[in-house]
Amino acid sequence: MSLILASASPRRNELLRLITTDFFVAISEVDEALPPDISPREAVERLSRLKAQAVALLKPNDVIIGSDTVVALENKIFGKPRDRQDAITMLQELSGRTHTVYTGVCIWQQGEECCFSKRTNVTFAKMDKREIEDYVASGESDDKAGAYGIQGLGSRYIEHIEGDYYTVMGLPVQALYQALRQKGLLPSL
Repeated sequence: MSLILASASPRRNELLRLITTDFFVAISEVDEALPPDISPREAVERLSRLKAQAVALLKPNDVIIGSDTVVALENKIFGKPRDRQDAITMLQELSGRTHTVYTGVCIWQQGEECCFSKRTNVTFAKMDKREIEDYVASGESDDKAGAYGIQGLGSRYIEHIEGDYYTVMGLPVQALYQALRQKGLLPSL
């Protein structure tokens, strides 16, 4: 039985390595379209479950970890931007405001699941048009929920966070560590 991360995200790979180095990566291809009126919490738990289930179909005897992250501003969900103009629009909306980042996790083991989510509030400084355009031109916003990365150049626009930094990066390390330990999937330290 192997531990498999169902994600192509280098950030999630890096964060899971803070818990264990004994895992493999399998990329899950799922339709990430969400039904209208779904809450951000429901969205990340649903997408995490779908990602874990997709890999579990190929690896039914292994333990699969699926994860997904969205940004929400007044319950409007911001996923990954479709293009650079979409990224500019997202950042204009987030500029000078507090939004919430939700990351969901689903641990799938032989048909049984343990799904949960964590949330963190992030306050952006006011960004002017040039800052937004330069940041988007850097390419860092291309594949990130809400069009920014807290661990990269986007950090210069973050005034304050309330909650878990790793949730904003894309994998709530402490919560996942505890869930894996409780399920007996990690050795004690």
